[in-house]
Amino acid sequence: MIGVLGVRSDVKLEIREKLSIIQKHYDNCLESLKEVCDEVLILSTCNRTEIYFNTCKDYEEIVLEIFDKLKWDKNYIRYTFYHEDEHMVNHLMKVICGFDSLILGEDQILGQIKDAYEIALNTKSIKKDLQKLFQMAITCGKEFRFQSKLYTIPVSSASIAVNEGRKKGARSFMVLGYGEIGSLACKYILSGSFDRLYIAVRNTSVVNIKDKRVKVIHFNERQNFYKYVDCIISCTSAPHIVVHAEELLQKPFIIYDLAVPRDVEESTGLMENVELYDIDRISCINDENCQKREEIMNSNKYILEKYTKEFLDWQKLKEISPEIRKLQKYGEQVYMKRYKTFKNKKYTKDNDELAETLLKSTSNAYINRAIEVLKEEQLKGRLDECLNIIQRIFYITE
Repeated sequence: MIGVLGVRSDVKLEIREKLSIIQKHYDNCLESLKEVCDEVLILSTCNRTEIYFNTCKDYEEIVLEIFDKLKWDKNYIRYTFYHEDEHMVNHLMKVICGFDSLILGEDQILGQIKDAYEIALNTKSIKKDLQKLFQMAITCGKEFRFQSKLYTIPVSSASIAVNEGRKKGARSFMVLGYGEIGSLACKYILSGSFDRLYIAVRNTSVVNIKDKRVKVIHFNERQNFYKYVDCIISCTSAPHIVVHAEELLQKPFIIYDLAVPRDVEESTGLMENVELYDIDRISCINDENCQKREEIMNSNKYILEKYTKEFLDWQKLKEISPEIRKLQKYGEQVYMKRYKTFKNKKYTKDNDELAETLLKSTSNAYINRAIEVLKEEQLKGRLDECLNIIQRIFYITE
C-alpha cells in the first residue's frame, strides 16, 4: 500500500509549526522513518508537511509509528489527513501541479518536490513504487506548466510580498535568507522599481548579484540596517525567531514572514508602526490573476488524469511481471531447442525442408496447446471468454 500522511491546510499556523520538518533535518528523519516504512519521502514547505510512504501496515499502525519516529505529539493526529493508493496518487498530482497550494498554481512546489525526491534518492529511502511515482509526477508537473503556460502569470508568496510591499509605497527592501523563496523574492524586487535591497545571509558568498543598489550583509548585521528599510521579507529556515519586536526602530515597517516555523515574533504585529503579514495572511490577499489561473488550470486537468492512469496501470501490470518472465523463458526454451536441432542437422538434411519442419514445430508448440485449452474450456462452459483471449493472441490482422 502506498499512502500519504499530511498536515491539513486549514489548521492554524501555530499547530502547523509543531508538525513541520526543516529541510536540513530531512536526512535524519528519513533514516528514522525507513525503520517503519518500506519506502518514504518527506515534503515539507511553508504551507505543508507530508510524508509519502509504502508499507504493508494498516492505517492506524503506520500513523502511530510515523508520529513516534518524528517525535510528534500524538494529540495532533486529529490535525492530519491520510490518503492511500489511487487517492494518494491523485493527491500528489494535484499538489505538484499547484491545485493544492495556498496560492493557486504557484511555481515553487514543482522544484520543492524535485528537491525532496533527490534527497530521498540520496538517502536510498525510495525505490520501486515511490521512485516510479515521483518520476511520473515530476514529468506531469513539467508538462502541466508547459501546456497551461502558467509561467506567463507568475504568482507565489514571494511575488505577492514584493507586489504588496510596492503597493504600500516600499522603496527599500531587506530579504532575510537566500534559499529558494528568498532568491525568488530578490528576483521580483530586481525586476521592478526600487531604491535599495539588503540581502542578509550567513554566508555572503552565496549571493552573486551585480547591481549597485544591492548590498549583501552578514545575517548578524541585519539590525544595523533596519533603519534604512521600508519592507522586510523574511524567509529563513531557522527553527527560532530571528526578528524581535524590541529590535525594530520606531519607524514604519511592512514585514512579510514567509517562513514556517515563523521568523518574526508575533508581538511585532501589535506595534503601531508595523504591518505584519504571516504566510496565512498573505494567502488571503486577493490576487488579481487567481481567477484566470484557475480557469487555465482546470482546462488542463486532463494531464493529471493521464499520468494518474499511467501510474495505476503500471502498478497493475507490475503484478503480472513474474508471469511475463515465465512466458519469455518458455518462449526462449522453445526456440533454443529448435535452433540446436537446426545446427546439428543443417549439414545432413535439406536446409529448406529442415527449416520448414522446425518452423511448423514452433508454431504447433503454441497452436496445439491453445486448441487443448479451448476444448477444456468448452467442456467447462467458459468458451466465450477463452475464445476472446485466444483470438486476440493468435488472430493477428496485417
